[in-house]
Order: sequence, then structure tokens, then C-alpha cells
Amino acid sequence: MPKGSNAPVPTTALRVELGWRSGPGVPDADASALLLAAGKVRSDGDFVFYNQPAHPSGAVRHEGKRTSAGRVTDVLLADLARVEGAIERIVLAASADGGSFGQVPDLYIEVTDAASGQVVARFDSPGATVETAFVLGEFYRRQGGWKFRAVGQGYGSGLEGLATDFGITVDEPQRAAPALAPAPAAVPPASAPPRPAATPAPPPAAPPAPAAQPVRLSKVTLTKAAPSVSLAKQGGTSGAMQVNLNWQMRKQPSGWGSRWGGGGGLDLDLCALYELADGRKGVVQALGNAFGSLRRPPYIHLDGDDRTGAVASGENLTINLDHRQDFRRILVFVTIYEGASSFADLHATVTLRPQHGAPIEFSLDECTVSSPVCALALLTNTGGDLLVQREARYLVPERGSSPQRTVDRAYGWGMNWTPGRK
Repeated sequence: MPKGSNAPVPTTALRVELGWRSGPGVPDADASALLLAAGKVRSDGDFVFYNQPAHPSGAVRHEGKRTSAGRVTDVLLADLARVEGAIERIVLAASADGGSFGQVPDLYIEVTDAASGQVVARFDSPGATVETAFVLGEFYRRQGGWKFRAVGQGYGSGLEGLATDFGITVDEPQRAAPALAPAPAAVPPASAPPRPAATPAPPPAAPPAPAAQPVRLSKVTLTKAAPSVSLAKQGGTSGAMQVNLNWQMRKQPSGWGSRWGGGGGLDLDLCALYELADGRKGVVQALGNAFGSLRRPPYIHLDGDDRTGAVASGENLTINLDHRQDFRRILVFVTIYEGASSFADLHATVTLRPQHGAPIEFSLDECTVSSPVCALALLTNTGGDLLVQREARYLVPERGSSPQRTVDRAYGWGMNWTPGRK
């Protein structure tokens, strides 16, 4: 589609793919969506992006990234049939992280029918130079239906400038209020007249409602070149930290029925090996109902099982950072419980979201071995701080060895393993 043109799209679930060619010196990019009424968001909840991956209505969500064959894609899902009536437009945007879009080759946005995979609209690179954010396209209502418009409007102020332009309140450092000099005390006259009886003081006013928290745009992306980060330096020193794994399948390969276990679906299990400061070791996993606890050791809890891989749900476990001094090390890993024999044809993203501080994300490398288990991230206590290390390491079990035992041996945990079920 040329810039400025439009095309009708079906009022159904649509997959919105932002894509570009990766390579040395190419900055990362992120897809986002803003749901607008009268040209602005109604609240910060109408902004869907990596730190706020799902709209409260469920109509729009951020699905996450994948890398394959030298290309990177970031995906949004927009179910137009579920969009609230007050929403007139959905702006589809991209922001560059660590550079400008002039350094991002072969940039495009493509809209496909999520059910059939049919392409319904596509807009290729808008000829960027120094822009750090772009409105690539938008969905808008027209005569009872929806259309897609190729926009191609650039911003030099990044995601923050784009977001604030549509009414988003962005987190920024607080400025201290100027100090006020105390008022001088009143000096009573030498002979004060008798005071009248005091009138009752009016009841104190109700405290104002707490202001909505601004949107935090910061994030940390771990790569092979920069694989680790300190939680303390990111402000993640207390509260709960959620670890999320979401995944996408490639297009269905030939031999799907035999290779992927028929229609049963792919079932991945997020797990964590832990070693506490007092020497106790264990595992948090669905097998054996070892879901852990946040309020007592191991201060790690696994949520329920998920088979969709959606970023808004996916597989999740939570770590209680208020007890970070009780941890010696934590290894987060994932196994295939059923539905596949290997991680081939799977793309996954790991996101650690501290209650305080910037989220930490990374993608898994493409699996090139017959591996049913992948070590994701290693958290190590270093002087009271937790260092997060990207592992993204696929492991191949020896004959007769379980995925859990394979991870244990690779990282020297030294535990005894027995068969388990969930």
C-alpha cells in the first residue's frame, strides 16, 4: 500500500506484524498500539506496549517478538469485534531502541486475518532517516465497519513523544518543590482582651484520591553481547517479580500430527531450581504439585498451567524480592511436557517484571538441536543484589535422563530425582 492509502479490513481478530531485517548496528524496535476516542486516549490503560501488554477490554494485546532467518518481528493482536464502542481509532506504532529508523532496513507493517492467515493489508518502509518513533498505520471505523490506513508519520522524540502526543502520562523524575520560609510567629499584645469561646473546627476534608501512576517506558533487553543486569541498579530490590514465558508457533510444518502429538496442543512447563542461603535446595514446578510459596521458603511461586503462550497469560512464576537475601541462586528453565519432542519451530520471549524498576526481557535463540529443555535465566546473589544472567541454553538429555536431571547436571545442583506427574 502507498502512504496515505486505505483498505477495508474484516471485523475480526487481526494479527499485526511489525518486521525488519536484523544485522550489525541495527537497533531494536518495539510495536505498540493506542486506542483513541476523539483523538486521545481515555486513560493510560488505552496504551498497549511491552510494559502494558494487554488492553483491559482484551481487544488488543502485545504478543511479543521472534527472530528467524535474519528477520525480527514484533506482533500485536487486535480483535476488532471486541473493541469498545467509544474507541474510534487504533494507532499502530513502532519505536526504535538504541538508534533511529534510518538504521532499520526493510521495515514494514503487515495485517493478516488471525484465523486464516490471509494478508489483508501491508505497508512497507516509509523512508525513515532520523526518526525514533513511527505511526505506521491505524485502524479506524467507517460506515459500520473498519478500515486500515497506511500512515508513515515519524517522531524524533521516541516512544515518549509519541505517547504524550496522544495523551499518555509518562513517568519522569520528580522535581522537588521549592522550600517555603516559615511564617513569623504572631506576637501577642501586652494586655490581650478576653478571648471569645472557640467555635468548633470544621471536620477535616477527605484526602484526595491517589493519582494514577504514570506509564513507565524504560526496559532492559538482554542479548548475547550484553547478557546480564543487576536488579538493584534497575530499582528491583523489593516486592514481587513476575517471570513470564510466552511463545508462538511457526506455520504448521509437514508431519504436524506425528511430530506435535496430534491436536493435543503444546504444553510447556516453566520451572525453577533454587538454592537458598542456608544451603537448602529444591525445585518449583507443576510436576508433583511443587508450586512453592511466596510467604515461606522457597519464596517462589508457580502460577497455573497455560497452553496458549499468550503474553498476557503464558507461563508465570513469581519471586519474592523482599527475601532476596535468602537466595543463593535461582535457575529458571522450561521443559516440554507434551505435544512436541523438541523446541524446534518454537519462538519464545522471557520477561522479568519487578514490582519496582524496569522490566527485563530477552528472546530465545532458534533451537537447532533435539532439545526438550531450555535453561532461561540464572539469578545469582552477589552481595545482597541479584544478578540476572540470560542463559537461553538448549540442553539435550542423555538416554534415560529426564529434562530436570539434565538441567541439574549442567548447572551442578546435585539433587536426587524421582518420576513425577501433574
